[in-house]
Amino acid sequence: MKKIWIIPPAPKKNKKMRVAAYCRVSTFGPVQLHSLDTQIEAYTRMIKNNKDWRFAGVFYDVESGLRRKGRTDLDKMLKKAEKGKIDYIITKSISRISRDTLEVLKIIRNLRERGINMHFENENLDSININNEYEITLRGMLAQDESRNKSEDIRWGLQRKFEKGNIFTKYKSFMGYTSVGDNLTIVPDQAEVVRKIFDLYLQGLSLGQIKSYLESQGVKTAMGKETWDTKTIYKMLKNEKYKGDTMLQKTITEDLMTGKKIKNTGQRNRYYIKDSHPAIVSAEVFDKVQEEMAKRARFVSNEEGTLETSGSKYNSKYILGNLLVCGDCGMPYRRRTERGKVVWRCATRIEKGREACLNSPTLDESCIKDILGEAVCKNGIYDEGVVRNGVEKIQVFDTFILMFLDDGSQKKGLL
Repeated sequence: MKKIWIIPPAPKKNKKMRVAAYCRVSTFGPVQLHSLDTQIEAYTRMIKNNKDWRFAGVFYDVESGLRRKGRTDLDKMLKKAEKGKIDYIITKSISRISRDTLEVLKIIRNLRERGINMHFENENLDSININNEYEITLRGMLAQDESRNKSEDIRWGLQRKFEKGNIFTKYKSFMGYTSVGDNLTIVPDQAEVVRKIFDLYLQGLSLGQIKSYLESQGVKTAMGKETWDTKTIYKMLKNEKYKGDTMLQKTITEDLMTGKKIKNTGQRNRYYIKDSHPAIVSAEVFDKVQEEMAKRARFVSNEEGTLETSGSKYNSKYILGNLLVCGDCGMPYRRRTERGKVVWRCATRIEKGREACLNSPTLDESCIKDILGEAVCKNGIYDEGVVRNGVEKIQVFDTFILMFLDDGSQKKGLL
C-alpha cells in the first residue's frame, strides 16, 4: 500500500521591500536648494517610517532635466537598481526624472524588465503598469514642450540684454578679472600675467614656449593649477575682453535637447560692446597680437584645439619655425638649444617622445641654413630675406628635406 507524506509549504519570510527616492532641481538658487532639502528630508522620513520598507537611499541631482549628462546620482540609483538592490522608486513627478520623453521611456522600460516600479507622486502613476505608458509619454511630452518654451523665453530675454549692451560677468574663473556685482574688476597680480603673455607672444615666442616660461616661473592658472594648456593661452590672446571690449553671442546652442554649443558664424546676430569694462592691455597691443597671429596662421591651434594650415607665411623671431614641418606627422618643428648647439625638432617628438614620431630627425640649424643657401640663395650663401620671400614651407623627412617655393616649384636637399 502506498504511503503518502504531505509536505507543507515553507512559511514565507516577511521580506521588506527596498525603497529609494529620487529628487532633482535645476539650479543652485536658494529657493530650489531649500526645496531639495525639504524633499530629501520628507522622502527619508516616509521610507524609514514604513514598517514594510527598507531604506535604499535618497538620490538627488542639481542639473537640467533635459540632459542626462552630469546627473551622477540618477545614474548611481539606476545602476543600483540593475544590480537588484532596489525594488521600488518614488519621485515627485515625471519631469524630475527627465524632460526628454524618450529618456523617460527608456528608463521606465529598463526598470520594468527587472520588475522594478517607479511611482510618480504628482501624476499618481506607476511605471510597472504597462497600461500607464501612454499617459506617462503624454505627460513627458508636455514637460518637454514646457522646457522648450521656457528656453525660448530665456533666449528672447538674453537677446534684449545683448541689444542693451549688458555683458555677462559671472565667471567661475577668468584670468585677470573678478566679478564685483555686475561689473568686471581687474585683479592686479593676474593682470600682470596677462600682460606678460601678450608681451612674450609679440617677442616671437610660440604658445608652447609661453607655456614653458609660465610653468618655469611657477605662475598658476586662474584655477590655481601649475600646468598651463596652450589652448588656454591661445584663447586668452584672442579674447577681446582684455582690451576692454566684449563680443556677445560668440556661440549658440544648436540643439536644445543635447545642449550642444557651436560657433556663431552668422546664424544669429552678434553684438560688439566697446569699452564695456576696464582694459588690461591696450587696444594697440591687442591688435598687434591679432596681426601676428594672422601671420602665424599657417601653424596655429584653432578654438577646437586642432592644427590648421593656411599655406601663408608670417614674420616672427625665427623664420625656420615658420617653415619647417615634419613630413611624418605634419607638426611644426621647434627650436631648442642643447649643449650650446641650436637644433630643430618635431613638436610631437618633444611633447610625446621619440616613439610618437620615429622618422623625424633632429636638425642642426647651421646645416639647414647651408642647404637653403645652396638651394635658393645667391652665391650659395644663406640670406634670411631671400628665404622669407621665396620659400613657402619645408617638409622634413628622415634623410632629406623638401622645399616648396613661392613660384610653385620644389627642391630637394639631402641631410
